Amino acid sequence: MLTLGNIFVKYGDRTLLDHVNLVVKPGERIGLVGRNGAGKSTLLKIIADEMSPHEGNVVKPAHFTIGYLHQDMLLPKGKTVMDETMTAFAEVLALEKQLHDIQEELAHREDYESDAYHKLLEDMGDITEHLHHLGHATSQADAERVLSGLGFQHSDMTRLTDEFSGGWQMRIELAKMLLRQPDLLLLDEPTNHLDIESILGLEDWLTGYPGMAIVISHDRRFLDNVTTRTVEIMLGRLEDYKVPYSKYVELSSERREKLTAAYENQQRVIADRERTITRFMAKATKTKMAQSMQKQLDKLERIEIDEQDTAVMKLRFPEAPRSGEVTAKAEHLTKRYGNLKVLENVDFELLRGERVAFVGQNGQGKTTLAKILVGGEAATSGTATLGYNVSIGYYAQNQAETLDPKITLLETMEKYSPPEMRTKLRSILGGFLFSGEDVDKKVVALSGGERARLALACMLLRPFNLLVLDEPTNHLDMLSKDVLKQALMNFNGTLLVVSHDREFLSDLTTRTIEFRDHKLNEYLGDVNYFLEKRRLDNMRQVEMRTNGARPAEVAKPTAGGNGAAAVLNPEEKKQLQRVVQRTEKRISELEVEIKTMEAKMAETDFYQKPESQNILKKYNERKAELEQVYAEWETAAEQLG
Repeated sequence: MLTLGNIFVKYGDRTLLDHVNLVVKPGERIGLVGRNGAGKSTLLKIIADEMSPHEGNVVKPAHFTIGYLHQDMLLPKGKTVMDETMTAFAEVLALEKQLHDIQEELAHREDYESDAYHKLLEDMGDITEHLHHLGHATSQADAERVLSGLGFQHSDMTRLTDEFSGGWQMRIELAKMLLRQPDLLLLDEPTNHLDIESILGLEDWLTGYPGMAIVISHDRRFLDNVTTRTVEIMLGRLEDYKVPYSKYVELSSERREKLTAAYENQQRVIADRERTITRFMAKATKTKMAQSMQKQLDKLERIEIDEQDTAVMKLRFPEAPRSGEVTAKAEHLTKRYGNLKVLENVDFELLRGERVAFVGQNGQGKTTLAKILVGGEAATSGTATLGYNVSIGYYAQNQAETLDPKITLLETMEKYSPPEMRTKLRSILGGFLFSGEDVDKKVVALSGGERARLALACMLLRPFNLLVLDEPTNHLDMLSKDVLKQALMNFNGTLLVVSHDREFLSDLTTRTIEFRDHKLNEYLGDVNYFLEKRRLDNMRQVEMRTNGARPAEVAKPTAGGNGAAAVLNPEEKKQLQRVVQRTEKRISELEVEIKTMEAKMAETDFYQKPESQNILKKYNERKAELEQVYAEWETAAEQLG
């Protein structure tokens, strides 16, 4: 068990943690949430003994081990990925060396009957048994399995860690922690540099983790899937709920509504009594009664409502000018960096008004294709063209880091602003929570989240009809992500977004492009549809491998019966895509309704209930509609090919 007692941290006039207490019990997985700058990372550093509070203490059991994953960390240079990962087994490696030394010594000794020789044999037996207990035989296989789950290829195992970016080095450090299995895991934004598949793998691992874990994340779905308790830091205090994040939001809102109602009711009672006391004090005959009422009022336990930090940025994208039907197009496009092949002979078309998500493992070319489409990078071969009257709004993955750190916020806005917008810059900055003297701050003084907000503010200075966003949520807190998503839902232009945040992508896009093995795979639905299809595909592949079967080659349906697929114009393709999306949604709804009715029909007393005939009628209607919608979906899907 871990106990934080009376922790107090203050910077200047600002109290970051105001005498907070927290107890973490064995097996608990806690989501630590709050606005950027609330003190989440500070609390983790205090637990990890990387900094000391101004008051209070942290109590841990003897021999308690902690694994702490920072947001940004760099590994020592000169080791391969596997060698660095194997340092997680420091105890195993030390024992292996001892065992090797003993075996070397036994090979050269001939005093087989001596006590010293027998002692060496005993030591060798003890070490061998201990190694077996620690899983020595599978340590390298375990390391490769965990690294693979985090996105590393088999060929990466022998590459030097120096060759990898900071995000991939963070994965190596995460792999070491997962293998080491400390008593407590402290994870600060572990999903920031992970793709969707790696996040799913991490979720599976954490769900079965036997130790304690405290996780900071702005990924709502990740928190819901891996945590069982939510602790929010707000204005120096901790709010503690024994539920995952989404349920916590509901309970917190309900609690605040009830508290507000009780507070307002008490304020009315207090006001009434104060008026009565004032009236009675004016009459000599009722002075004593007034004094008695005042004493009772003074003893009343007053309801207090915590101050709540609910400030959010105001974001509305400008009206999109009309573009041509085809917004962007790539044909037979290939991209290589030296000998590294990223994309090979891919085709992609983005139509006016479409909302498309790029997903897939890191390094598969999502950002590369986005850059090529907006003209930020050249293809090795093939073509990438923009449509008629297309104007681009582009938010790069490192957009916040490209801002000049030496100039002020206002000067930054002036740098990107057309002349006609100059008078509105302070107002726009205010909408992004930069008010008063904030506009004269240097960019270097801003946090990651503040820089992300400033970069978004710079985007609003010019109208555009094609918005390309590459990992826009990396440094945004929960509320800011919700504001951005709502603004994107209201954006009337064409949207292309690269993201690994499933909750953010959910219902935001209508088409998902998966990047895999240098190719593009298209899914006509949002990220949830994509994940469900991938899950089913993976299950089928496992089943085929189990049965020893090989996947059959399936010919695409053709139109006209002459063996050649009909060529669709962009508008026809768009209409068919809409039919597929609409019918798939209706099929899902009907299947849920039918399943619910079948559950009722399975009840032993169903036919004795008065509503049974209505349910049977509705059931038959839904079954008939399902067949009809399936037929409509099949026709549209065949025509699309």
